Amino acid sequence: MTAGVRWSYVCRLADIVPNTGVAAKIGTEQVAVFRVVDAQSGAEQVYAIGNRDPKSGAMVMARGLIGDVQGEPVVAAPVYKQHHALRDGRCLEDPALAVPVYPVRVFEGMVLVRNLPQSENP
Repeated sequence: MTAGVRWSYVCRLADIVPNTGVAAKIGTEQVAVFRVVDAQSGAEQVYAIGNRDPKSGAMVMARGLIGDVQGEPVVAAPVYKQHHALRDGRCLEDPALAVPVYPVRVFEGMVLVRNLPQSENP
């Protein structure tokens, strides 16, 4: 196991309004955490991506609008409106742009985020 890899508490799941995001600082990084609730089934999923918009450089991804593009859960970046897939961080409009994706889990109602993006996890 890599030294320094740990799960960090962000907030209670109930503190995140359904289909919105919150920003948190995990180690030295800002992370956007989203609570996505399917309107028909009520199924919930929590995602964590980098909070920095790769096109504008602003720390605003947590304020983006949650949506769905052909079944893919996405967030629309607030500044230039490009869509980033919440599962893998890729930008649907520009393959050169991406945000890091962080492992996230809910344990006893608490949202926890791993302090390394998935691509860097051991």
